[in-house]
Amino acid sequence: MLTRRGILTGGSAALALGGAGIVVEARRAAARYARYSRDLRVPPMPPVTDRGLVRYATLAANGHNTQPWRFQMSDRGIAIRPDFSRRTPVVDPDDHHLYVSLGCAVENLAIAAIATGRPGAVAVTRDGNETGASLAFISDGMAADPDTWKMFTAIPRRQSTRSVYDGRPVPSADLERLRKSADVDGVHLALLTDQGAVGRMRDLVIAGNDAQMADRAFVAELKRWIRFSPSAAIGRGDGLYAAASGNPALPEWLGPHAFEMAFKPRSEADKYARQMDSSAGIAVFSAAPENPAGWIAAGRACQRFCLTATALGIRTAFVNQPVEVAALRADVASVAGLDGRRPDLVLRFGYAPALPYSPRRPVEAVILRNA
Repeated sequence: MLTRRGILTGGSAALALGGAGIVVEARRAAARYARYSRDLRVPPMPPVTDRGLVRYATLAANGHNTQPWRFQMSDRGIAIRPDFSRRTPVVDPDDHHLYVSLGCAVENLAIAAIATGRPGAVAVTRDGNETGASLAFISDGMAADPDTWKMFTAIPRRQSTRSVYDGRPVPSADLERLRKSADVDGVHLALLTDQGAVGRMRDLVIAGNDAQMADRAFVAELKRWIRFSPSAAIGRGDGLYAAASGNPALPEWLGPHAFEMAFKPRSEADKYARQMDSSAGIAVFSAAPENPAGWIAAGRACQRFCLTATALGIRTAFVNQPVEVAALRADVASVAGLDGRRPDLVLRFGYAPALPYSPRRPVEAVILRNA
């Protein structure tokens, strides 16, 4: 999910401050990162273990790539619980994105379980004040249908592609496949392809971005989650890796200074205008009820949409600024025809080359040990 930011920096800064040595080391680091990222996304091999299913679940979309989840395994299935130590309280004060992230992960888990011969039933769970989700294994011989299999094979290739797209429209048959894929109880999907509606949403994205950039606490929180170098991305296994946002990777000592110099309202507004104008359309998700259970459902629907898009060769990227700024939500709802419902997620889609993939923490770091 769900949030994204690019830092508009140039390779010239690295050249000026470090010369050819930095360039050589940057290439080596990028090659190490490519191997690391590839190994994370190797399909699970039979017999598929719980650990293999969890690894595929962790490749789901999630806000700021915080990976705010913990998994608990038992003979009956796999439970996923929120990890509140990885909250982003400025951009996500009510933990909305956190629960959407859980929904994305449990959908990956369910799809991978069906595709590898260990199907299960998903349920929202409550443990005291904590809402989560679980996959209870079943033995009814359920096999993956072609659409589920396509989503499964798309799991390691899905990414939030934060770049300018090529402007081509998505064929109507593929739009219908996207719509059907996101059919989850309680979740409404609005698909906007009319240029006027896309333009109005562009203006709301820019307005939301302007409001967030004027908030020092937001900028500070965002900066804490950026990983400027491949080494930092590998070492931390989380956060917004600069290269995955279409920006040059930089040495970790240089990145924060480049961020301060380049992360400006005008350049960010120009960037989002180009990105939105190049998109084939916008998807807006809205779930009822407006609580953690509904937000988990929105995440499940969104993950299915993104995986189906990936299988069709369509890129997606979150542009959630106008739902993160509460004062703009009613305007988003109006553009999307949501009849007053809270919009949960805004996603642009279209065609573009892939970018480097985001990092992930080791499976061992997200598994809860039984007492």
